[in-house]
Amino acid sequence: MAIKKKSSGGGGANWMDTYGDMVTLLLCFFVLLYSMSSISQENWKAIVQSFNPTAVESPTATTGAGGPDADNNGDSGIMSIEEQQEEVEQDMESLLQAIQNFVEQESMQESVSVRQDGGKIFVTFSQSVFFDGNSSVLRREAYPILDAVSDMLSSVADSIDEVRVQGHTARARTDGNTVVTDRTLSSQRATNVIIHIQQKSTVNPARLVSEGFGEWRPIAPNDTPENMAKNRRVEMIISGRDLEAEMAGEATLSQFEQQYEIIV
Repeated sequence: MAIKKKSSGGGGANWMDTYGDMVTLLLCFFVLLYSMSSISQENWKAIVQSFNPTAVESPTATTGAGGPDADNNGDSGIMSIEEQQEEVEQDMESLLQAIQNFVEQESMQESVSVRQDGGKIFVTFSQSVFFDGNSSVLRREAYPILDAVSDMLSSVADSIDEVRVQGHTARARTDGNTVVTDRTLSSQRATNVIIHIQQKSTVNPARLVSEGFGEWRPIAPNDTPENMAKNRRVEMIISGRDLEAEMAGEATLSQFEQQYEIIV
């Protein structure tokens, strides 16, 4: 009995299936590469910011005009914490110099003092610069001064951790001032100064603080009119940001800023 031979026609070699799968995978791979190569700059910034909230974009120049010969071996344009902190310190030094120059130009050395201590800038204004006696209403002459200070604060707003304004009064009577009047007057004076700064500057409101101490933190004895005039004052304390502390979670002002921006 003769054995019928199997037909070899139809179908195709088995290796074609494997080859087709490989080509499909290669196509998917190159599609993924292309999608990654066209990522937007904004999306890239968002990714970097998610890993480093304090990262600051720093433009860097490359050779080759961005073409195939461009030098892309430089840094990524993201400043380190140390570099950012150095920039904060430079801004605070610039702010100190700006305030000192303004006081000299306006010949206000007798009524305004400026000093730096422990990374903070202390500016002390005598009562007569902003207010009349027993009044918390800003004098007309105070507006240009506060406008100038607000502009200087705005120029370094990103480097400021806090602007704290403190109101102080002096003991006007031997038996002491009325508690309500004393505390209210000093608090309202500090508040009115802060309100003007908030309205005229770009410093985040979460970083603006006002407080009144009344007569209880004098810098001179209340025994002469000259000494009492020294005690009647408005102090402004400006502190720069501590980025390492913020990264360690020790500072909370950045959280308040984020909450404020979300609410607004």
